[in-house]
Amino acid sequence: MLYFNVMETDRFEQLVDEALEELPEQFRLLMDNVQVVVEPWPTPEQLRAVRLSRGTMLLGLYEGIPRPKRGISYGLVLPDKITIFQGPIERLCQSEAEVRQQVLDTVIHEVGHHFGIGEERMAVLEAERHRRRQAGRTAGKSLE
Repeated sequence: MLYFNVMETDRFEQLVDEALEELPEQFRLLMDNVQVVVEPWPTPEQLRAVRLSRGTMLLGLYEGIPRPKRGISYGLVLPDKITIFQGPIERLCQSEAEVRQQVLDTVIHEVGHHFGIGEERMAVLEAERHRRRQAGRTAGKSLE
């Protein structure tokens, strides 16, 4: 399914900034030496590096040294980098509301990697988050 219209890059970047602002304060304050950027699509090198399953799109990418692996000699290194890919996210979504939610989910996922959370644990946390979101939607409908 294709997004109904391609979003202006400035608007997409604004959604990424809003997602970062929605992170709990204790995480925002601990995010150091990390740069968050928006790119249109992943490069072939990035796709090869993550070895995605066939038919899977790369929505975001964390590149760097996770906080728990930084030793006392950590310093004078280039910033870690979180890249959010606009094209794949738009391709998955049909509305700006869906893009907003997917950007938030992707930012949370990549920030989790910055804090040392691996893919398996991230999958569990994301499933729990999805269940809570669905339960909230169901509860909201029952009040109508």
